[in-house]
Amino acid sequence: MTDTGEGTAGGGRRTYVLVVEDDDALLMLVRYNLEKMGYEVGVAEDGHQALARVAERRPDLMILDWMLPGLSGLDVCRRLREQEATRALPILMLTARAGEADNIRGLDVGADDYVVKPVSIEALQARIRALLRRAPPLEQVLRFGDVTMDTVAHRAERNGRALALGPTEYRILEFFLRNPRQVFSREDLLQRVWERGVHVELRTVDVHIRRLRLILNGPGEGDIVRTVRAAGYALDDPRP
Repeated sequence: MTDTGEGTAGGGRRTYVLVVEDDDALLMLVRYNLEKMGYEVGVAEDGHQALARVAERRPDLMILDWMLPGLSGLDVCRRLREQEATRALPILMLTARAGEADNIRGLDVGADDYVVKPVSIEALQARIRALLRRAPPLEQVLRFGDVTMDTVAHRAERNGRALALGPTEYRILEFFLRNPRQVFSREDLLQRVWERGVHVELRTVDVHIRRLRLILNGPGEGDIVRTVRAAGYALDDPRP
């Protein structure tokens, strides 16, 4: 993402930073200062919630605490680096571990940089700017076959036909477009598309996939949402 000014990304939109921290006081401090600098800020308080937030909307940069309840920051970083859509996501690790071996471990897992607690807002700001300068641009227009999604304008089309997607269908399609030809189980989709903490039955995923298919597949257009028996769903080459 090429930073064109404090808190501003290409196209004039605000740079979106996701802060993952379970310390409420520190989370509020970082959020307040980033918003004051002009950034758009999202928050998560644990590792699972962080992964769900990223699946819902890929940030331009993530500030990730090492010590998180449930799923550690290292595990979150490792999972993000395993996915094509987030392999190049800039990740700045917050850590109370000042030892060189610990910080090398974080960098080896995939963090791009780290800040040792207690956090200096000036140092944090400088590292954010440095990471954004060297980060590759976030793909804003997603394409697969004849399907196009403009994530800035929040529009999707197939063969030039506007797709009237509901919020959940939109998030599912965006997730599939960022991870094409990969099979995801219902559990995967619930974790990565739906809000954590919201009770959703597995069959609800099937209902939304069915709705997505009805919207995507017009007359004469092949079905690009593949069902893999006993495994899940994937965005794949169209079938008649």
